Amino acid sequence: MKILETTKAFQAWRVKLNAKAAYLGVTGGTSVGIVPTMGALHEGHRSLLKRARIENDFVVLTLFVNPTQFNQASDLEKYPKTLEADVRLAEATGVDAVFIPRDSEEMYPDTYRYQVSEKEFSKELCGASRPGHFEGMLTVVLKLLNLAGADRAYFGEKDFQQLTLIRGMAEAFFLPTAIVGCPTVREEDGLAMSSRNLRLTPAERKIAPLLHAALTGASDLNQARIKIENAGFKIDYLEDRRSKDGELRRFVAAYLGEVRLIDNVVVGVRV
Repeated sequence: MKILETTKAFQAWRVKLNAKAAYLGVTGGTSVGIVPTMGALHEGHRSLLKRARIENDFVVLTLFVNPTQFNQASDLEKYPKTLEADVRLAEATGVDAVFIPRDSEEMYPDTYRYQVSEKEFSKELCGASRPGHFEGMLTVVLKLLNLAGADRAYFGEKDFQQLTLIRGMAEAFFLPTAIVGCPTVREEDGLAMSSRNLRLTPAERKIAPLLHAALTGASDLNQARIKIENAGFKIDYLEDRRSKDGELRRFVAAYLGEVRLIDNVVVGVRV
């Protein structure tokens, strides 16, 4: 497994794959799947890597805590970092290369002068309370997809707003990379797996699954709100949104102590 620390090394690795395909006479080259992450990997990330391993000839994982998508410096400082464990998980899952930028300047040689923005959905839900978050996320994802030249990129549905925006960006900029959404992976008690779960205290961890239980067990938004607040959460937002294909999805972001948790579930479809 290759460890790549610079964008030049990443690009060189990708060129070698094309050269290998040409040498072997492989029509269409070799397929590459990318799983962009901010590290602190869990079983949800492993599921993305496993699917990428099945569907592609080569798999690349990226580990980069992207500073431009944090609107609070304290949140960036507290983000869990488990680099050694992340690399072990990658190797055990059959990843071919891991891109670990050595610093933020490696990804932002332009000092973030150039940014990707979306004018509508990125300003709602998480975007309403985290200004600049999705601009930072879309910008770094576009950079990573360009570096990888990947055939497919894998993202979890837990961050469904993020997934929707990335799909929109890929379509708007005619990116050749297919954006693959994968189901949310949950703990046995229903809590959506997240790197932020590591920041929960033991007492908060016992309460945290009640967020998902309220989403799935409430008959309407008002009942869900009551259940969530009674459990001790401070709600950032709780909304139902219907997609273009008629799917009705319930979105929530809520604070449990200092930790902000998000989740979403499908609650209905248009008949």
